[in-house]
Amino acid sequence: MTRPDVASVLGRLDSLGAPGVEELSPAQARAQLEESVLSADLPVGDIAVERPLTIPTRAGNIAGLLLDARLTRGPGPVLLWYHGGGFVTGGLDTHRSFAAHVARHTDLPVVLVDYRLAPEAPFPAAVEDAEDAARWVADSPADLGREADAVVVGGDSAGGTLAITTAMALRDAPAARNVLAQLVVYPGTDLSRRYDSRAEYGTGRILTSEALEWYHGHYQADPSDWRGSPLLGSLAGLPPAVVLTAGEDPVRDEGRAYAAGLVAAGVETTFHEATGNVHGFVLMRRAVPSAQDDTVRALDALTAVLRSHGGGGRG
Repeated sequence: MTRPDVASVLGRLDSLGAPGVEELSPAQARAQLEESVLSADLPVGDIAVERPLTIPTRAGNIAGLLLDARLTRGPGPVLLWYHGGGFVTGGLDTHRSFAAHVARHTDLPVVLVDYRLAPEAPFPAAVEDAEDAARWVADSPADLGREADAVVVGGDSAGGTLAITTAMALRDAPAARNVLAQLVVYPGTDLSRRYDSRAEYGTGRILTSEALEWYHGHYQADPSDWRGSPLLGSLAGLPPAVVLTAGEDPVRDEGRAYAAGLVAAGVETTFHEATGNVHGFVLMRRAVPSAQDDTVRALDALTAVLRSHGGGGRG
């Protein structure tokens, strides 16, 4: 059953009659997301360090943002966060508040990665940028201002997909530092088939089936390529995972399938589902107050994983 605060948001959106993302140009969709975050998400809040970064990749430099609750710290894990937005929208501004929340709650420095977007840079540009950013952080460059003794990867929606593909890439060709853990929030994991949740929750929600087709059409991922459908690749040997899905989400079953696949492959996995919640809730923590509990539960689980593997964490 849809949560009351979620139902209230969905009702307001329906009454406004705003166009779906599939009716917009990429530029319009980006502006719409940026505007919605201003009212739906929480303010950034207190953060000791908020510093722009320039991240080198195989295709040139991309932007990043370092967020840390501490002015200084010794060597330790650095968490990369890959933002959501269907590989077409989203960026440093839309996810700055949530990344700051992650930094505060985990007591880890967070690097928010501004990977290239489609359709200007279609698949596999985002995948390559995500991997290259992780390798750069693992090298602990002086520009980062933090010495990484391990890397943690995380992301929401499309960013969750990128966290998975990055973990897979660095498993197969290790970086200078190990990937200690992964946190993925309502990821897309398999473009090769349609799961039941796609039909069950494909209308009347924040993310719809029509919107998914719009995103996929711009991103142009190959459904048979593990970089577009990571569930088709080998999951053995991946780092411990925390997987958080939304109960009323067309991609819910892809997240469930990923968690189940990890367990079958012998990967330490913590699975949570935000029952009655919808895709995109990490950017709606003001409009959907109950979403705050969902994010905290996942971040607490990540902290527990890091502690158990000697990666520090909050406390």
